[in-house]
Amino acid sequence: MSPEPLPRAVPPSDQAAPLGAPRRMLVATAAAVAALLAGCSTTPTPVASPTPPPRTAAPSGHYFSLEGEHQTQEMVLFALGLLDTGYRFGGRNPDAGLDCSGMVAYIVENISGRRLPHNAAQIADRTRPIEVDELRPGDLVFFNTLKRRHSHMGIYIGDGRFVHAPNSRGRVRVERLANRYFAQRIDGARTLLTSN
Repeated sequence: MSPEPLPRAVPPSDQAAPLGAPRRMLVATAAAVAALLAGCSTTPTPVASPTPPPRTAAPSGHYFSLEGEHQTQEMVLFALGLLDTGYRFGGRNPDAGLDCSGMVAYIVENISGRRLPHNAAQIADRTRPIEVDELRPGDLVFFNTLKRRHSHMGIYIGDGRFVHAPNSRGRVRVERLANRYFAQRIDGARTLLTSN
């Protein structure tokens, strides 16, 4: 005797299903997966080559900058104060959650009263490029984590470490630049100071 077939949990495709709780959950799950894949509030840009690009000027010829080193030091302290904050795609507020560019924009706005875009690639375009070996606490580090430049970012805090909002499976935390995952994906560094 063969076992009885299990009842169908999903209506057959030829029948129209009401937009009930299971269907809404499926739509919400699909939207969440799409948001996760989009990564850090950036728009896709093609990757030209695996080598770091040459330094480029901001579109206006002027870079976003803070008043001085005292503000970059404040950035480090502020970032450390956000450790263990939950991740939220598109998040720009620690109460609701932060993504990588939202965390940086939130900190800069609280320190300087000025706004950066909520987009890692746009922040990279508006800040002054430096070499990775020139990083100082309060500078920004960028990574190619989604097969496109500047798809992730963090705040360098010194001693080869940076603070970032990783993804939906994590919270704001400290990582090492030498971490195998990040060392292979670093694709730029920027400073918010007018000169080093």
